[in-house]
Amino acid sequence: MTQQIKYEKAIIITNGLSRLLGNIVKMVSYAVHGLFPHKRFTIPEFSPAKIHTTRQDKITRTIWQTNYSNKVTFPVYCNYLFNRLLSLDYDYRYISTEERARYIQAHSDARTFEAYSKLTDGAAQADFWRIFTLYHEGGIYMDIDGHLVWNLSSIIRPEDSEVLIIRRQRYTNFFLASEKGNPFLQDTLDIIIDNIEQRRIDGGVFALTGPETLNLALEGKVVNTRRDKITAAQGTFTNEHFQYMDKKMGKWNHAKNEDLLK
Repeated sequence: MTQQIKYEKAIIITNGLSRLLGNIVKMVSYAVHGLFPHKRFTIPEFSPAKIHTTRQDKITRTIWQTNYSNKVTFPVYCNYLFNRLLSLDYDYRYISTEERARYIQAHSDARTFEAYSKLTDGAAQADFWRIFTLYHEGGIYMDIDGHLVWNLSSIIRPEDSEVLIIRRQRYTNFFLASEKGNPFLQDTLDIIIDNIEQRRIDGGVFALTGPETLNLALEGKVVNTRRDKITAAQGTFTNEHFQYMDKKMGKWNHAKNEDLLK
C-alpha cells in the first residue's frame, strides 16, 4: 500500500467518524430544540485565524459562508465549530443576505448587479455571490451545512490555484476553493448572468445559478480536483428541518421555477 493510499484511507476513516458524530449531534438536537424551541446560537461575522502561519498560498486563507441568518440551531452551530476546528489557521467570514447585495453592488458593473437583483431565491443569490466573491477575493466557500473532513491546510496546497470536488462525475459547488481572479469563475459568472437575462428558469436553481453553470464553464478545461470523500461532506450534522426551522420551505428545491426571477 502506497503512502498516498494510506493517507486517503485515514481521511476516509475520519470522514466516517465525523458522520457518526454528526448523527449523534442530530439526535441530541431534537431534544435540545424540543426543550428550548426558540434557542439559537450565533455564528460570528468574523473569526480570525487562531494559529498564524508563514505559509504563502495562492488561495486566500479565508473561509466564506452565507445563510439567511447567523442565528442558527444547535446542529448548524456544531457544524460551524467542527469546521473551525479543522481550519484554525484560516480566517472565517459570515456574510448576511443584505451584505451580499451591498458587496456585489459596490464591486460590480451595472449589468452584473442588475442580474443579481432579479434573483428572488436565497440559494440562487448565494450561488451568484459565491462565484462573484471568490473571483474578487479568493478563498474557500462552503455551504452552511457543508463541513471539512480533514485539516484544511492539508487539503489545500500552497501551489494550488483551485480545489474543486467531484461527486458522481460532476463538479459540485457546495465546496469551492480558488485563488483570486481565476478565469473559470468569470466564465461561470458570465453563464449565470446570461441565464438570468434570458430567463432560463426551466431547470430550476440547479441550472439557473447552481452546479450546472459551473459544469458548463469547466467543459474542456483541466482544473485541480479532489474526491468529495477526502475533502468535504454535506448534511452530516444537520438536515432541512434544523437548517430551515426559522424559514419553513426555504430550501432551494421548494422554489417554483416561475418565481425565481423578478
